[in-house]
Amino acid sequence: MRLANAALAAFLCASPATAQQQPLSAIEWLDELVTVPIAQPREPDVTETAAVPKVDVRPLDSASADAVGLLAPGTTGLPLTIWSASATDTLREALSDIAPEPLPALQALYYTLLLAEADPPPDAGQSMRFLLARTDALAALGAVDPAIALLERAGPGTPALFDTWLDLTLLTGDEDAACQALRQNTTLSSNYAKRVFCIARAGDWPMAALTFETASGLGALGEPEATLLAFFLDPETVDESALPVPPKSMSPLVFRLFEAAGMHYPTSRLPRAFAMADLRGASPWRAEIEAAERLTRTSALQPNRLLGLYTQRTAAASGGVWDRVSRVQAFDAALRNRDIEKLETALPQAWRALGKRGLSVGFAQLYAADLRSLDLTPALQDLAFEIVLLSEDYAQARQILTEPSPRQAFLASVAQGKPDIALARTGQEHAIARGFQGRGPARDHGALIRNGKIGEAILAASAQLDRAREGNLADLTDALKTLRALDLEDTARRAALQILILGMS
Repeated sequence: MRLANAALAAFLCASPATAQQQPLSAIEWLDELVTVPIAQPREPDVTETAAVPKVDVRPLDSASADAVGLLAPGTTGLPLTIWSASATDTLREALSDIAPEPLPALQALYYTLLLAEADPPPDAGQSMRFLLARTDALAALGAVDPAIALLERAGPGTPALFDTWLDLTLLTGDEDAACQALRQNTTLSSNYAKRVFCIARAGDWPMAALTFETASGLGALGEPEATLLAFFLDPETVDESALPVPPKSMSPLVFRLFEAAGMHYPTSRLPRAFAMADLRGASPWRAEIEAAERLTRTSALQPNRLLGLYTQRTAAASGGVWDRVSRVQAFDAALRNRDIEKLETALPQAWRALGKRGLSVGFAQLYAADLRSLDLTPALQDLAFEIVLLSEDYAQARQILTEPSPRQAFLASVAQGKPDIALARTGQEHAIARGFQGRGPARDHGALIRNGKIGEAILAASAQLDRAREGNLADLTDALKTLRALDLEDTARRAALQILILGMS
């Protein structure tokens, strides 16, 4: 239960911040745990400490399981009723439609919703479909450890949840507890390949071989599982030329069986959750870095873990990932030495290199505070201003500038939540300024809010804001209005700043 307890400790002990001073609860990196940021929609009364409950893996009734969360209402500021007026199928569709790489400002909001403790939809039924929709959405973003913790909080020892639990733990390399549960109760999964694998993982090779032969005789094993399991049970028979062709749809078990046979399939070609497999310490440095970059883009990995990989050793070559390693190392050294002359070259180079990989916000989270502490040249001030605007310290960015330009003055006004429409020059800037006028939601979302469908309204506005990156200015205004009407002021400000600075189209 190490992962689940660590996850709960990280999430439940995170100190809430006010909506305007420190809006995101940036959870510190723990070596064994991928953590995610959470949004602070409101400003609830919260104690300075939080007791962390012991997590037991035991089945709950379906209603309790669907309501399970890692974040209590006192932490999120969201009511327990955010889902209770919505239909399960509507919510499942909305969760499945979350963008593969959402606007960074929305990522913390999505994680908050997905991990919140709340009453389930009234038609959730007995299949725990809503809980599975939440864990599927987390996994799609790469947040595998929080998804595992959510399942373990619910009690994954039921046929409805077990296969998802085992699949996710196979990606992190922590499948022992799930395999033990399957050995003790084979009815948890109808998948014979998983039974054989788990029996073998326990070291009971004769029973694993017997189960394999029985399943083969019954025709219960398909390909490529059958061939890969044969190699897994008798490694001396592995013939690389006889390895099956990797399937178009790779399962976590097949991925691990290929790995056991000596073929490491590149996770870059697989769903984002598979990137977790490259962070188990068994992959080459380059694969670790690329997996960490992929997960950092969706905030499934804290950026300081990525920084640790970038600075682990000297770049092995040049080009591609190695150029990013070299440029981050050069910038990091110049910053630590407070060498302004070297920073004039190193900062723009590192910023461009990581920006091309969609890592600008992660870079800002790492370095904004240090940049604010330096006496920068005018050229560096301009870049540092935008970097700080992309961090949780965005409200203090204006202090960096000596003489702001009209565009910089507009950005600073957005950071204060009061965009100066007189300074707006583009259609996008005007649309954003209009989104901060008044406090009412957009018409399309007003009915949802009046009917108590708060979670559904948040998902609808968030999806609209992501689509607005493609250039629909009316959607941009409406989404910002609704987020602000729901007290998601910080999310609205950060989203507007990210769209203005990064383009995000």
